[in-house]
Amino acid sequence: MAVIGVGYVGLPTAATLAHLGHRVTCGDADAGKVALLQQGRVPIVEDHLEELLHEGQAAGRLRFVVGATPAVQGAEFVFLCVPTPQGPDGSADLSFVEAVAEEIAPHLQPDAVIVNKSTVPVGSTTVVERVLGRKDVNVVSNPEFLREGTAVGDSLHPERIVVGADDQSAAARVGELFSGTHAPLLITDAATAETIKYASNAFLATKLSFVNAVAGLCEAVGADVRDVILGLGYDKRIGFEYLRPGPGWGGSCLPKDTRALVHIADQAGYDFSFLKGAISTNDEQFVRVVDKARSALGGDLDRSVVAVWGLTFKAGTDDLRNSPAMEVSRRLVGAGASVRAYDPTVKVPGGQKSTTVEVGGAEGPTPTVGSAAPSPVQAYPDPYLACQGASVLVVLTEWDEFRWLDFTKVRSVMSKPVVVDARNLLDPAQLRRIGFEYSGIGRR
Repeated sequence: MAVIGVGYVGLPTAATLAHLGHRVTCGDADAGKVALLQQGRVPIVEDHLEELLHEGQAAGRLRFVVGATPAVQGAEFVFLCVPTPQGPDGSADLSFVEAVAEEIAPHLQPDAVIVNKSTVPVGSTTVVERVLGRKDVNVVSNPEFLREGTAVGDSLHPERIVVGADDQSAAARVGELFSGTHAPLLITDAATAETIKYASNAFLATKLSFVNAVAGLCEAVGADVRDVILGLGYDKRIGFEYLRPGPGWGGSCLPKDTRALVHIADQAGYDFSFLKGAISTNDEQFVRVVDKARSALGGDLDRSVVAVWGLTFKAGTDDLRNSPAMEVSRRLVGAGASVRAYDPTVKVPGGQKSTTVEVGGAEGPTPTVGSAAPSPVQAYPDPYLACQGASVLVVLTEWDEFRWLDFTKVRSVMSKPVVVDARNLLDPAQLRRIGFEYSGIGRR
């Protein structure tokens, strides 16, 4: 089989399929990335992925080539795992999917099954069928439910496998590929499978927006969000998962998919105001975190130095796309602050004291590291250097290592001992004993 695209979805998918005993050829247009993978080196941060990669290569079941055409030669199944970035109107951009489909169409063997693994709008299976122009191949929707940072575990032990197609026998063939995971299999039509993916992410985003709104309420009435979450989470109908207040939700999926689902609803003539409210609440959360930093400095961030711990959208990944930490940093810069950042996955080149990190808007281009252009956000090689001269420290990503740092040393290098803990990661009592002013999200 072939997997086209070796990013955060394609690479774990390919390594998992090889682990399950299938012979997999991965194709990608990025020759540098392919060269790294051929050497057994993983170009992204993903726990246990390198071990799974080495296992597949050692068994001769996993290989990498440049381009989609050589990858699909003789393949019975072709998984499309290419980007579907968000367009200006919130819709998913299918240009990468269409370009790959057009490229591979003449090279597919008869009876091949093309599998849409990328998150695509309802009706995309028909789009791929049209671009392929092949009546002798089938197109199937098999949405992924991977979380960055735990993608290997999610692939090896999925909670469900969803496959959708008009041809149920083709869908069953795809489902059989994952039989070794022993996960429940749901076979349905393509439109339903595509909707399941969007509805799942929309629900998770709504749950996160809800708990952030509850945290705001807790601050207003003097309650502690930690105990409120305990009271909610023990209800089995609700559960604890995704009931974690933070600076806002982000990443490569939730912002894109929620806006895409709103766009789909608008196109169908349905006002999905409920989901629009969740998106609006998330945007307000960015403002609330910046306001906490502003309030700690007497109401003005202009010309202040702000230390930021964490730039990735969550711990366990190096992904900066649509990161709440990046969005809050952008807003801090917009308010006149100079941002000094530390993140364990942002590497500072040897011999340099810091590196620049470009921060676009939440819907703007992917942030870049090491740009030659001047930027108010500088990333430093350790968390103490980032705090040098800062008048407030804002914790924006929940890296566990932040808990165990020497906060006496942190206090000594800051110009003012103030912490805004937007992840509720640190111990308020400990920090206050040292002399810090502490502000969390909905906690006392």
